Amino acid sequence: MNNLSLYGWNDTLLQLKQTSQYKHLFHGRVAAVNKTNYEVIAESGRLLCELAGNMLYGRSSFELPCTGDWIIFQPFEDNKGIIVDVLPRNHTLYRRKSGSQTDRQAIASHVDKAFIVQSLDANFSVRRMERFMVQIVEENIHPILILTKSDLEFNRHKVEESLKHIERQMPILFTSILSPESILPVRKFIKQGESIVFVGSSGVGKSSLINALCELTIFSTSEISKSSGKGRHTSTRREMILMKDSGVLIDTPGVREFGLASDNSETLSDIFELADFAASCRFENCKHVNEPGCAVVEAVNNGLLELEIYNSYLKLRKESWYFSTSEYEKRKRDKSFAKISEEAKRLKKR
Repeated sequence: MNNLSLYGWNDTLLQLKQTSQYKHLFHGRVAAVNKTNYEVIAESGRLLCELAGNMLYGRSSFELPCTGDWIIFQPFEDNKGIIVDVLPRNHTLYRRKSGSQTDRQAIASHVDKAFIVQSLDANFSVRRMERFMVQIVEENIHPILILTKSDLEFNRHKVEESLKHIERQMPILFTSILSPESILPVRKFIKQGESIVFVGSSGVGKSSLINALCELTIFSTSEISKSSGKGRHTSTRREMILMKDSGVLIDTPGVREFGLASDNSETLSDIFELADFAASCRFENCKHVNEPGCAVVEAVNNGLLELEIYNSYLKLRKESWYFSTSEYEKRKRDKSFAKISEEAKRLKKR
């Protein structure tokens, strides 16, 4: 038997379940998503579940369950079930779907904290950290930056200087699996009943970090390949693990590119610390590019705002603007299609 409160079940979720037409059935949490089924943690144990027809054919791929979702299911055999409903998502980490400019992909839902895992080797990229941070903060998830492989040679002063603007947004921890004491501060950020998602590129050490935190070999890893810079184990799916006497960890596959699925330019302005400068701009709708009286551009010219940070802000804002504009056009098309469908139904009745 599982105590689902350890997996994050609470009174708020119970109230959400009462609004479902399937409230009389069992509930559980999606631990992993496979190609044809879902691994679900329920009070009775771990089940393999498939989607009911109303889910499979009545919902878009975006609405189908993702790792971390709380679902309602109907058991039909030992350790098997049919998912009939998904409870409304909260604190969901999204990214722009690969190969698309307008579609979002849910990575994990009902997340409290996100560990942005970045290694202190050739993989180190401040711009990539910023990208993860923007999407995480957008969903009101608390970010923590975990820098791995601190046993390697690196210029700590240079690293800390490059992360000054990030340090003001979230805690930064230097870790190495070769130094168990460096893992202890990470463990302190994980509380019982909380869900923590791990994000980062392939080869940064997410799986090794999870093994160290759990003090068990949850994921098999091996020596780093000299040619690729990666361990032979690379996560290929999102998977949920319950730490003993602690929270829930959600591992995710390494991503080469993390496309923003955000349309809030104010979040960007706050994260990159432009808001105070922007308040002094001559025009309220200043784009901070070439408008007269732009206090942001003036701050860059006077060295008060670093050029690299400013350029990163512009790049991500453009991406965010493009995503939101496309989303609007998409909704507009959907509404038009709905009107056409309704008109067709009325004509058919006549």
